[in-house]
Amino acid sequence: MAKKNNKFHLRDIILLALVGIIFGVIYWAAAFMYNALTIVFTPLKLPMMGNDLTMGLWCMAGPMAGFMLKKPGAPFLGEFLGAAGEALIGDQWGAANLISGAVQGIASELGFTLTGYKHYDWLGAVSTTITTTIVTFAWDWFRNGYNKFGFKNVYYFSGRLLSMFFFCGVLVMLIERLLERSHVMKREEFND
Repeated sequence: MAKKNNKFHLRDIILLALVGIIFGVIYWAAAFMYNALTIVFTPLKLPMMGNDLTMGLWCMAGPMAGFMLKKPGAPFLGEFLGAAGEALIGDQWGAANLISGAVQGIASELGFTLTGYKHYDWLGAVSTTITTTIVTFAWDWFRNGYNKFGFKNVYYFSGRLLSMFFFCGVLVMLIERLLERSHVMKREEFND
Protein backbone atom coordinates (compact mmCIF):
# COMPACT_ATOMS: atom_id res chain seq x y z
CA MET A 1 0.00 0.00 0.00
CA ALA A 2 1.38 3.43 -0.97
CA LYS A 3 2.17 5.86 1.79
CA LYS A 4 -0.36 8.69 2.08
CA ASN A 5 0.94 12.19 1.34
CA ASN A 6 -0.05 14.48 4.24
CA LYS A 7 1.39 17.67 2.75
CA PHE A 8 -0.97 20.45 1.78
CA HIS A 9 -0.87 21.31 -1.90
CA LEU A 10 -2.37 24.29 -3.74
CA ARG A 11 -5.59 22.34 -4.41
CA ASP A 12 -5.92 21.61 -0.67
CA ILE A 13 -5.36 25.24 0.27
CA ILE A 14 -7.98 26.36 -2.23
CA LEU A 15 -10.46 23.81 -0.84
CA LEU A 16 -9.76 24.95 2.73
CA ALA A 17 -10.31 28.57 1.68
CA LEU A 18 -13.61 27.62 0.04
CA VAL A 19 -14.70 25.70 3.14
CA GLY A 20 -13.83 28.74 5.25
CA ILE A 21 -15.76 31.14 3.03
CA ILE A 22 -18.83 28.95 2.61
CA PHE A 23 -19.06 28.02 6.27
CA GLY A 24 -18.28 31.58 7.35
CA VAL A 25 -21.50 32.63 5.60
CA ILE A 26 -23.41 29.65 7.03
CA TYR A 27 -22.13 30.42 10.54
CA TRP A 28 -23.11 34.08 10.17
CA ALA A 29 -26.64 33.04 9.14
CA ALA A 30 -26.83 30.52 12.01
CA ALA A 31 -26.69 33.41 14.49
CA PHE A 32 -30.25 34.32 13.47
CA MET A 33 -31.41 30.77 14.31
CA TYR A 34 -29.44 30.91 17.58
CA ASN A 35 -31.12 34.19 18.55
CA ALA A 36 -34.61 32.89 17.68
CA LEU A 37 -34.10 29.68 19.67
CA THR A 38 -32.75 31.65 22.62
CA ILE A 39 -35.92 33.77 22.59
CA VAL A 40 -38.07 30.61 22.52
CA PHE A 41 -36.21 28.68 25.25
CA THR A 42 -35.49 31.49 27.74
CA PRO A 43 -39.09 31.66 29.06
CA LEU A 44 -38.91 27.85 29.45
CA LYS A 45 -35.96 28.38 31.83
CA LEU A 46 -33.49 26.82 29.35
CA PRO A 47 -31.67 29.95 28.15
CA MET A 48 -28.66 28.10 26.69
CA MET A 49 -30.64 25.55 24.66
CA GLY A 50 -30.40 27.75 21.55
CA ASN A 51 -26.61 27.56 21.85
CA ASP A 52 -26.63 23.78 22.18
CA LEU A 53 -29.13 23.10 19.40
CA THR A 54 -27.13 25.21 16.94
CA MET A 55 -23.65 24.13 18.08
CA GLY A 56 -23.48 21.28 15.58
CA LEU A 57 -24.18 23.70 12.76
CA TRP A 58 -21.29 25.90 13.97
CA CYS A 59 -18.91 22.94 14.01
CA MET A 60 -19.50 21.52 10.52
CA ALA A 61 -16.49 23.03 8.76
CA GLY A 62 -13.99 20.91 10.71
CA PRO A 63 -15.45 17.51 9.84
CA MET A 64 -16.23 18.66 6.29
CA ALA A 65 -12.60 19.70 5.73
CA GLY A 66 -11.46 16.44 7.34
CA PHE A 67 -13.61 14.29 5.06
CA MET A 68 -12.74 16.31 1.95
CA LEU A 69 -8.96 16.48 2.42
CA LYS A 70 -8.30 13.42 4.58
CA LYS A 71 -5.15 14.99 6.05
CA PRO A 72 -4.02 15.84 9.58
CA GLY A 73 -4.64 19.51 10.31
CA ALA A 74 -7.49 19.89 7.82
CA PRO A 75 -10.29 19.69 10.44
CA PHE A 76 -8.65 22.36 12.60
CA LEU A 77 -7.90 24.66 9.67
CA GLY A 78 -11.38 24.23 8.16
CA GLU A 79 -13.09 25.11 11.43
CA PHE A 80 -10.77 28.00 12.23
CA LEU A 81 -11.14 29.50 8.74
CA GLY A 82 -14.93 29.17 8.97
CA ALA A 83 -14.88 31.06 12.27
CA ALA A 84 -12.56 33.68 10.78
CA GLY A 85 -14.91 34.08 7.82
CA GLU A 86 -17.84 34.55 10.17
CA ALA A 87 -15.93 37.20 12.13
CA LEU A 88 -14.92 39.04 8.93
CA ILE A 89 -18.53 39.18 7.77
CA GLY A 90 -19.31 40.96 11.03
CA ASP A 91 -21.41 38.74 13.22
CA GLN A 92 -22.45 39.48 16.79
CA TRP A 93 -19.43 37.80 18.46
CA GLY A 94 -16.67 39.49 16.48
CA ALA A 95 -13.08 38.43 17.07
CA ALA A 96 -14.13 36.06 19.88
CA ASN A 97 -15.06 33.70 17.03
CA LEU A 98 -11.37 33.02 16.50
CA ILE A 99 -11.04 31.55 20.00
CA SER A 100 -14.22 29.50 19.58
CA GLY A 101 -13.09 28.38 16.13
CA ALA A 102 -9.76 27.22 17.53
CA VAL A 103 -11.45 25.24 20.33
CA GLN A 104 -13.95 23.70 17.91
CA GLY A 105 -11.18 22.94 15.41
CA ILE A 106 -9.08 21.19 18.05
CA ALA A 107 -12.15 19.21 19.12
CA SER A 108 -12.88 18.08 15.56
CA GLU A 109 -9.23 17.27 14.91
CA LEU A 110 -9.16 15.13 18.05
CA GLY A 111 -11.91 12.88 16.67
CA PHE A 112 -9.88 12.11 13.55
CA THR A 113 -6.73 11.72 15.64
CA LEU A 114 -8.38 9.02 17.75
CA THR A 115 -9.05 7.00 14.59
CA GLY A 116 -5.46 7.45 13.41
CA TYR A 117 -6.66 9.50 10.43
CA LYS A 118 -7.74 6.23 8.81
CA HIS A 119 -11.53 6.32 9.15
CA TYR A 120 -13.31 8.72 6.87
CA ASP A 121 -16.53 6.81 7.33
CA TRP A 122 -19.19 6.54 10.04
CA LEU A 123 -16.59 5.64 12.67
CA GLY A 124 -14.72 8.88 11.92
CA ALA A 125 -17.98 10.85 11.90
CA VAL A 126 -19.09 9.44 15.26
CA SER A 127 -15.62 9.93 16.74
CA THR A 128 -15.43 13.60 15.75
CA THR A 129 -19.04 14.12 16.86
CA ILE A 130 -18.31 12.80 20.34
CA THR A 131 -15.01 14.65 20.81
CA THR A 132 -16.48 17.90 19.54
CA THR A 133 -19.48 17.56 21.85
CA ILE A 134 -17.32 16.88 24.91
CA VAL A 135 -14.64 19.51 24.24
CA THR A 136 -17.06 22.31 23.33
CA PHE A 137 -19.27 21.49 26.30
CA ALA A 138 -16.25 21.63 28.61
CA TRP A 139 -15.32 24.98 27.03
CA ASP A 140 -18.84 26.33 27.67
CA TRP A 141 -18.69 24.93 31.20
CA PHE A 142 -16.07 27.56 32.00
CA ARG A 143 -16.63 30.27 29.37
CA ASN A 144 -20.43 30.53 29.46
CA GLY A 145 -21.05 29.47 33.05
CA TYR A 146 -22.64 26.10 32.37
CA ASN A 147 -21.26 25.00 35.73
CA LYS A 148 -24.06 27.04 37.35
CA PHE A 149 -26.93 25.27 35.55
CA GLY A 150 -26.96 22.07 37.63
CA PHE A 151 -29.31 19.36 36.33
CA LYS A 152 -30.24 21.46 33.26
CA ASN A 153 -26.84 20.45 31.87
CA VAL A 154 -28.34 17.04 31.08
CA TYR A 155 -30.72 18.77 28.67
CA TYR A 156 -28.00 21.03 27.30
CA PHE A 157 -25.50 18.21 26.75
CA SER A 158 -28.17 16.00 25.14
CA GLY A 159 -29.26 18.82 22.84
CA ARG A 160 -25.67 19.50 21.86
CA LEU A 161 -24.92 15.82 21.21
CA LEU A 162 -27.99 15.50 18.96
CA SER A 163 -27.07 18.71 17.14
CA MET A 164 -23.49 17.52 16.62
CA PHE A 165 -24.61 14.09 15.44
CA PHE A 166 -27.03 15.57 12.92
CA PHE A 167 -24.89 18.41 11.54
CA CYS A 168 -21.31 17.09 11.98
CA GLY A 169 -22.16 13.45 11.40
CA VAL A 170 -25.21 12.81 9.22
CA LEU A 171 -25.23 16.04 7.21
CA VAL A 172 -21.47 16.14 6.63
CA MET A 173 -21.48 12.49 5.48
CA LEU A 174 -24.39 13.18 3.10
CA ILE A 175 -22.64 16.24 1.63
CA GLU A 176 -19.38 14.32 1.25
CA ARG A 177 -21.16 11.47 -0.55
CA LEU A 178 -22.94 13.94 -2.85
CA LEU A 179 -19.59 15.49 -3.71
CA GLU A 180 -18.23 12.01 -4.50
CA ARG A 181 -21.18 11.07 -6.70
CA SER A 182 -20.95 14.33 -8.59
CA HIS A 183 -17.23 13.62 -9.13
CA VAL A 184 -16.24 16.86 -7.41
CA MET A 185 -14.21 14.77 -4.96
CA LYS A 186 -12.40 11.52 -5.66
CA ARG A 187 -12.91 8.67 -3.21
CA GLU A 188 -9.69 7.59 -1.55
CA GLU A 189 -9.91 4.61 0.73
CA PHE A 190 -7.56 4.61 3.70
CA ASN A 191 -9.42 2.12 5.85
CA ASP A 192 -7.60 -1.13 6.43
